[in-house]
Amino acid sequence: MSEDHAWLGIGQLASAFREGRFTPTEHLEHRLARIDSIDPQLCAFIRLDREGARRAAREAGARFAAGKPRGPLDGVPIGIKDVIDVAGLPTNCHSRLMPGGPATKDAAVVAALRAGGAVIVGKLATHEFAIGGPSFDLPYPPARNPWNFDHHPGGSSSGAGAAVAAGLVSGAVGTDTAGSVRNPAGACGVVGLKPTLGALSRAGVFPLAWSLDHVGVLTRSVADARLLHCAMGGHATALHRAIKGLRIGFVRHFHNRDMIAEPETAAALDRVASALEAAGAQVVPVELPPLDLFATINRVILQAEGFALHAANLRARPMDFAATTRAALLPGAFTTAEDYLTAQRRRSEVFAAVEAVFAAVDVLLCANSMEPSCRIDDPAEIARSYMLNARAPFSVTGHPALAMMAGLSAMGLPLSVQFAGRLRDEGTLLSVAAAWESAMGPLPRPPITR
Repeated sequence: MSEDHAWLGIGQLASAFREGRFTPTEHLEHRLARIDSIDPQLCAFIRLDREGARRAAREAGARFAAGKPRGPLDGVPIGIKDVIDVAGLPTNCHSRLMPGGPATKDAAVVAALRAGGAVIVGKLATHEFAIGGPSFDLPYPPARNPWNFDHHPGGSSSGAGAAVAAGLVSGAVGTDTAGSVRNPAGACGVVGLKPTLGALSRAGVFPLAWSLDHVGVLTRSVADARLLHCAMGGHATALHRAIKGLRIGFVRHFHNRDMIAEPETAAALDRVASALEAAGAQVVPVELPPLDLFATINRVILQAEGFALHAANLRARPMDFAATTRAALLPGAFTTAEDYLTAQRRRSEVFAAVEAVFAAVDVLLCANSMEPSCRIDDPAEIARSYMLNARAPFSVTGHPALAMMAGLSAMGLPLSVQFAGRLRDEGTLLSVAAAWESAMGPLPRPPITR
């Protein structure tokens, strides 16, 4: 089977299965062989479910043979971040503190995918409990960046971004509390959609911060992100809406005043804005509250809620956490009720400010990460670069946001852009992202696939 099959989109796979060019089983075996070849170095998967995936692929093949496929996800290989329950597999959260038995039922989003015929291939690497960073003191190795194995793939949905970028699966389900879908999407050069807060069920998802947690998707195309999002219960209109006449607010101050982006990133964002103008949109400058305010609100809420969840184990078994996880969670022990309530009050204020801007524009354009991913073996550099992003605003406000490639750096690493939309208007957000995708041209492939 051709290597190119790994790069067929979800819609293309559905057509191939329907036309009988190859079966879901044949395609799955190609993916499993690819995983066996690449993943020992990439470390995207914590656990494969070969038997379950093969059974699901056979059942999908029988439906196609009978002319009764369940929909666009039928027979399509999907990976699941290991904070999300998959029946029959443990949910380890990449931690030695979660050695329990297999989950007894699927998370709601996984159940929805299975109902649509998706083939669940296995559980994907994350940062421990979806916080901290890449750690080498855990039972599972950290995932690596398929563009350069020496570099960080972003987190905490690190395995999801790496697996999709490397062509191991057609899509992946992750979570986003402070940018954990959008960070790996940008670092690995794929599409990462964080929908409106609450758009996708969190039932069966191990929490990090209950008032901030989102379920999101990672794919190689905007159209695939829409299909995967909708298959799990999200709503988004078709991508046929032209962007001519749309008003796109460019939040330049995020990357040229609040934080200073590397010149390559700033230039890439300008190219995105120019391409959208050429497609007929009106790009206008807008002002939001400063990034550091959003980031502070996000950090205080996350630390307080995260510490409350893990307090018992942090007191009883602190050394069983990775060092990076302890460092991320322990400040929550010193967050007062006054701090937390103040952050929630300020959250309401910045939400109102963002809503006021959306009264005048349809979509926002801004930075995602301010620079490409750094080396994975440099903790100080990871800690520094992790803070250089514009993801916190839409984690705090709950507006839908999408990160995707904006080009390649001189070092051959992905640069990224972020779009944000009005509440429950994923359709317009996706349409603008699709317009940039069309202008950018075919998505480059990581060197390991060439």
